[in-house]
Amino acid sequence: MVFESSAINIIALVLIVVSAIKIVVILVKPGAWVNVVKKIWSSPMMMSGISLILGAIVLYYLIQSGLTIVQIMAVTAFVALLMAVGIGMYANEVVGMAKKLLNRKMLKRMWLYIIIWIALLVWTAYALFA
Repeated sequence: MVFESSAINIIALVLIVVSAIKIVVILVKPGAWVNVVKKIWSSPMMMSGISLILGAIVLYYLIQSGLTIVQIMAVTAFVALLMAVGIGMYANEVVGMAKKLLNRKMLKRMWLYIIIWIALLVWTAYALFA
């Protein structure tokens, strides 16, 4: 089998490589991964901006490849559920963090994130029912 260098395949390959490196580092030296996380998140606004730009690029290429927003959101549901499996064992910490973070001040800071999700949900609903 030969690797086909389509945008979706390249996105998947990047995910494989980054995930494999992360898993190996966590298995071999967990503390090293904490240092990586600290470095990556040392500038939350920059990390959010880069993530937003990369997310938009990935969404663009997914749509260009022929996937529909409904298919993309269905996969998003799958990934969210898979992530819940991993974070489920930390329920107390998650609930504590939610209590700490979810207030009016935090919601004002999350306006762009909330608008993006509303736009994606409306787009998906429109695609389903139009």
